[in-house]
Amino acid sequence: MKPPWTRPAKTRCPNLKSALRGCPPPVNVFRLFPILCLRWLIPLLLMGVPAQAEEAVLRADFSIHTGTIRPLHGINKGPLAPGGIFDVIQEQKELGIPFTRLHDCGWPNPYVVDHHAVFPNPDADPALPESYDFRLTDEYIAAVRQTGAEPIYRLGESIEHTGVKRYAHPPADMEKWAAVCVGIIRHYNEGWGNGFHHRIRYWEIWNEPENRPAMWSGTDDDYLRLYRTAALAIKKQFPDLKVGGPALGASGGFVNGGFVPTDFAVRFLDMCRMDHVPLNFFSWHCYTADPAELTARSTAIRRLLDSKGFTDTESHLNEWNFLPGNSWEPITQSGTAAGRQRWYGEMAGAPGAAFAAVSLMELQDAPVDVCNFFHGELGGFGIFTEQGVPLKVWQALRAFQGLVETPRRVETAGAVAGKLAFAAGLSTDGREATLLISNFADPRQDISLNWKGFAWEGGVTAEIRTVDPVSDFSNARTESVRGESPTLRLTLKAPAIALVRLRSTAGAAAKTTLSVT
Repeated sequence: MKPPWTRPAKTRCPNLKSALRGCPPPVNVFRLFPILCLRWLIPLLLMGVPAQAEEAVLRADFSIHTGTIRPLHGINKGPLAPGGIFDVIQEQKELGIPFTRLHDCGWPNPYVVDHHAVFPNPDADPALPESYDFRLTDEYIAAVRQTGAEPIYRLGESIEHTGVKRYAHPPADMEKWAAVCVGIIRHYNEGWGNGFHHRIRYWEIWNEPENRPAMWSGTDDDYLRLYRTAALAIKKQFPDLKVGGPALGASGGFVNGGFVPTDFAVRFLDMCRMDHVPLNFFSWHCYTADPAELTARSTAIRRLLDSKGFTDTESHLNEWNFLPGNSWEPITQSGTAAGRQRWYGEMAGAPGAAFAAVSLMELQDAPVDVCNFFHGELGGFGIFTEQGVPLKVWQALRAFQGLVETPRRVETAGAVAGKLAFAAGLSTDGREATLLISNFADPRQDISLNWKGFAWEGGVTAEIRTVDPVSDFSNARTESVRGESPTLRLTLKAPAIALVRLRSTAGAAAKTTLSVT
């Protein structure tokens, strides 16, 4: 007897007549075996293959203008290396820095800017030019001005992480301290004491007085009295200048979705309001691993100021940077050498670069007036190596400057807050366009870049610069694109940045095929 799987399959036709009406023919199981195997094998194989992330589609419309690209890439610290061995003037100039805040200059042994550096003898008379030593600070500010940046002068002292604090103390005579502030301003703005006419607008009173004991050994009341004394003295002498502070490192926290300011911040604002103390700008800091926190805090600070009646007071985020792992622990005394190196490597490398680019694009719509990255000098937290070599984070600021160079902001779509940022702009004459993309944490690495409103007879040439762990801004490649709604495909695996500059392939003689005005 034949095995059952070799027998003709039974049919449901009771007789020949019904078979002729369309009953199925006998089925040979051997012929079906490969099909049945594939039916079960393919799903099993696919279970072991990870799903590919979909393509990220970014769109720009150069015919819809939405404002101006704001140059928010200010920095802290000028271009002179500590000790004056060399400078990075040209490298900072290439970034198009709008503002340089003078804080921690020459750290860890600051010899410029700080009160103890320019007024070395606290017993001297602040009304006499010979009581001051401006020489090195003159050189420092001159170098800052050579970069094209406008200085923001922080009056006071730099941070002291040493066990012994030499200068982070409340002045013994606050009226005299305020008189020294007036003398510094006279020197740099009015030419007093063989000085200059730099027209420095912003004068900040101290830095992080709540950061104790590294920045302040006194009490809240001590700082409030110092700010009141100095701000009133400065505005009395120079009513058109802008005074502000307190450069808070801790401004508050988010609780259940709402922002709760620190008691110190509230007391400071209440004092300014009730005592009619001038506050032209309120300064604050934020170090974080989440770019969205910068915009959230900007909004919270603006609401706080408005709620206290300071609707005309500017908001200055004048220290910010990427905080790897959202933790300071690796660089504390309990950290390890390898951990510190890894932490600083991430901050200045591709992760920190992508973070900086995302932040600068997302801050475009935040209610903040001035931003200063910390910092623009050498070493830890900086944008150069100790030898002055630009790091990846310098390249991020350079890429953002590329966007600023085409300042007419246009409509964009497709960004993901805190992860994938996208912005685009047109040059003032409409003949060049820029698209800036930063992938900080989006799992998608395939980018479809679409635009309309920028098309020229003869086509468009796209110059593409990428910043990632293996690619540098200095290396550019080009692609030719045609059509009124072209597509450019990029691969940007986080963390990565791409700057795309669009120009007419035919050059200045080319005519546009679409309106870009």
